[in-house]
Amino acid sequence: MSETQQTPTVQIYADYVCPFCYLGYASLDQYRDSREEPLETDWHPFDLRAGKRNADGSIDHSVDDGKDEEYFEEARRNVERLAEKYDAEMAQTLRKDVDSLDAQRVAWRAREEYPEAFEEFHRSVFDALWEDGRDIGDIDVLKELASDAGIPESFVEETLADESSEAELEDAFRNAQQTGISGVPTFVSEDNHAARGAVPPEQLRRLVEGA
Repeated sequence: MSETQQTPTVQIYADYVCPFCYLGYASLDQYRDSREEPLETDWHPFDLRAGKRNADGSIDHSVDDGKDEEYFEEARRNVERLAEKYDAEMAQTLRKDVDSLDAQRVAWRAREEYPEAFEEFHRSVFDALWEDGRDIGDIDVLKELASDAGIPESFVEETLADESSEAELEDAFRNAQQTGISGVPTFVSEDNHAARGAVPPEQLRRLVEGA
């Protein structure tokens, strides 16, 4: 890459509780490893549980979202298939009882206030849930992950105590919807071409390189 060329950036819309998002990052890692040049990523949050949220932000698990056991069984099979394909370690294939809202609030604000530590924290949230089977809705888990990434534990509590952080995240969710994002993961190139799902590395290469 010449000095005049800028490092390309891929926007990634993802929710931590989405196993296909975790697998999408595994595919992205493989693609990045195959590149000679660097590739930047720009994460944007998405709320998979939006249709089941109460006014206070809690999840109403009794809401019928049309996803029956047949749907989840097929999803499990697809997760297992892709995990094997991308050589991704997973402690579980699906997790319906974990809420990512607080993790996304912390990550979204850390993205701006601790940019040098953000990527490590961001990826560690995925790993904690899908590799280690931990509850990323637990504030103590978030504090530990933040500390390991070089973010003060107090930042987690301060962010979650600040109602404006929730408003900021809701704005980000709305922006994703207005952009036309209806599911995750969604990868968007600099020329606004998109790929949705845990697509293979070669498809990400075509998306980024146009070849």
